[in-house]
Amino acid sequence: MTPPTPPIARYTVRVAEDPADRQACFAVRRQVFVVEQGVPEDLEYDEYDAHDADTVHVLAVRADDGEPLGAGRLLHGPAAVAKTGADASVGCLGRLAVRKEARGLGIGAALVRAVEGAARARGLSAVDLHAQTHALAFYERLGYAAYGPEFAEAGIPHRAMRRAL
Repeated sequence: MTPPTPPIARYTVRVAEDPADRQACFAVRRQVFVVEQGVPEDLEYDEYDAHDADTVHVLAVRADDGEPLGAGRLLHGPAAVAKTGADASVGCLGRLAVRKEARGLGIGAALVRAVEGAARARGLSAVDLHAQTHALAFYERLGYAAYGPEFAEAGIPHRAMRRAL
C-alpha cells in the first residue's frame, strides 16, 4: 500500500534553471493536459519547449520535498511573435498547469505572476495568452481581458486574453 501524500502546506515558484526542472514542468503538463484533458501528446509538446533565448519555464514545487505541483511557460521575442502574431513587445503565457491535488492553493496565480515577472525583466509591455474558456474567470481576476472570438486548440474551446504590464 502506498503511503498517503502529505498535504501541501507550502510551495515555492521559480524559473526552471536546468534540464531536471524542465522535465518536472513537462511531467506536470503531461499529467494535466495529456492524461486529464486528453490532449494528444504530440500537440502538447512543441518546438518552443526547447530551453533557448525565447522561452522561460516556471515551476512550482512543494516546499518540503520538491514535488512538482505546477508549471507555466513564457515565450518572448520571435517565438512570441510567431505564436501570437503580436509585436515583439508582447510575451505569450502558455502551458499553465497545476496538478489536481494542488488546485485552489494559489499556485496558478503565483505561476502567472512569475511569468509576468519574467516578462517585465525582459522589457515586455504586455502578456497574451490563450485561455481555455472554463478558465476565463481565473485570468480575469488576475487582470487579463478577453478579446476576439472563441476558437479551438487541441479540440478545446479557448479565448485570447491580454494584460498590460
